[in-house]
Amino acid sequence: MARLLVSDTSVLIDLERGHLLQTTFKLPTPLAVPDVLYERELRATSGELLVTLGLRVLSLDAAGVQLAQTYLGQARRLSVPDAFALALAKSGGHVLVCGDRALRGLAVQESVECHGLFWILDQIVTAGLMPAKRVRTALEQIADHPRCRLPKETLAEYVAKFSK
Repeated sequence: MARLLVSDTSVLIDLERGHLLQTTFKLPTPLAVPDVLYERELRATSGELLVTLGLRVLSLDAAGVQLAQTYLGQARRLSVPDAFALALAKSGGHVLVCGDRALRGLAVQESVECHGLFWILDQIVTAGLMPAKRVRTALEQIADHPRCRLPKETLAEYVAKFSK
């Protein structure tokens, strides 16, 4: 299987808030989520739209499920969907994209390549899918949401970077 970007829910939510979902699905590396995450967190809201855009919903084999359970035992603050996302990325040699600090830390321990929303924004600009100033506007929309949990310093850096 080709390499994928395995996403947690927070990244998809931020992309939706910035109206960047359609653009993100034009990146050369497809997005995927584990079926557990899809069923618990996406199906009832934007699930159909995401699948239509190209989101891949993948199941873990027995060894992958066992790995996810191991992660849950190692990091008590990790959610079940996040543990399954990390297990999917690890078992498939994929890249994890997430916003959760605990998940990121465990991904580093597990030698899983891991990036966040800002990296995706860089990929969008680098691929020429959207001009930097439009990405800045999207980032400002994400930042203006009352539930935005992006780090303020990094947010300011990227707003400035995409303003040039």
